[in-house]
Amino acid sequence: MKRSSKFILIIGFLIIFLVTGCSNSTSPKKTEEKAPQTQTITDASGKTIEVPLKIEKIGDAWQAHNEVLCMLGAGDKIVATILTEKARPWLYKVNPKMKNAITVFEPTSVNTEELIKTKPDIVFTPLNDKNVNKISDLGIPTVQLNFTDFNGLKDCFKLTGNILGDDAKKRSDEYITYLDNKLDSITSITSKIPKEQKPKVLHVTSLSPITVDGSKTIIDAWIDVAGGINAAGEVSGNNKEVSMEQVLQWNPDIIILSSNTLMKVSNGKKNIDELLTDEAWKHVNAVKNSKVYFNPDGAFYWDRYSAEEALQIQWAAKTINPDKFQNIDIVKETRHFYKTFLNYDLSEEEANKIINDEPPA
Repeated sequence: MKRSSKFILIIGFLIIFLVTGCSNSTSPKKTEEKAPQTQTITDASGKTIEVPLKIEKIGDAWQAHNEVLCMLGAGDKIVATILTEKARPWLYKVNPKMKNAITVFEPTSVNTEELIKTKPDIVFTPLNDKNVNKISDLGIPTVQLNFTDFNGLKDCFKLTGNILGDDAKKRSDEYITYLDNKLDSITSITSKIPKEQKPKVLHVTSLSPITVDGSKTIIDAWIDVAGGINAAGEVSGNNKEVSMEQVLQWNPDIIILSSNTLMKVSNGKKNIDELLTDEAWKHVNAVKNSKVYFNPDGAFYWDRYSAEEALQIQWAAKTINPDKFQNIDIVKETRHFYKTFLNYDLSEEEANKIINDEPPA
């Protein structure tokens, strides 16, 4: 009887062991969830794009956006660019690692072989860039960006910050706060100036032929913020060719010459001197009253789709309405901006060079 009981007990243990073993061997194993490697963003074209969360190498085909990347702490990640040190000497001065980037983009073309060699994780382009499809066909996430006003500028920073990660987001927020504070402090004064007392400002991008910036542009936006009226407001868009007769009809009180490449000059002061003595322009109020100025030019053109619009509005406010903005020290502000957002200790001499559209030493 005892032997039978022991036998039954052993059999029972065996059955339990076998059942438990089979259960364990057939039950599905829990798989660990992998952390996401990408995120979905919507770019300026309205397209949704999968971009990597970890970005180590960047291609940038938008001239103005290279500075944005530098300000958001990703200047050392630019491996392919549209810029050259000759074209943007101040940007290469404040961010020497730009010298490691290869120039593979042109306004209407891209060297795909050289781009592939740089192995970018992402490429940024201006909206409706002709190279977009050619780049994205290489399998590289391609993000289009754009802005024509200050809200668009802020959105550009936000989107770039969101793509680059937490540190870039923080830097983006700091820049936007600075920009908003400057916009508020300036418009709190200029918004009270009666329209009939606001000077007419003509922003000229080329003298031969005469081209100007009209409405629906960032130029129109900063002229308005600074307390002026865009003399070419009836024209829509950038770099619009107009006649001398049209300029005489507008008769601007102030002329600001753009520092962009359309001017084709290496010395802004020389250009001003020539304009002030030009027979064709001598009947324009701005010329008669010697109110012709050359726009500052730093890491990027202050006046054209630039992060340095935050400095442009201050310079323009003091230039257009000097009696109302005597407190603005543009040299001091420029030095503060470069230290805060570009991590570069700009000397007083260097700041004056930028304001006077002169290259670094």
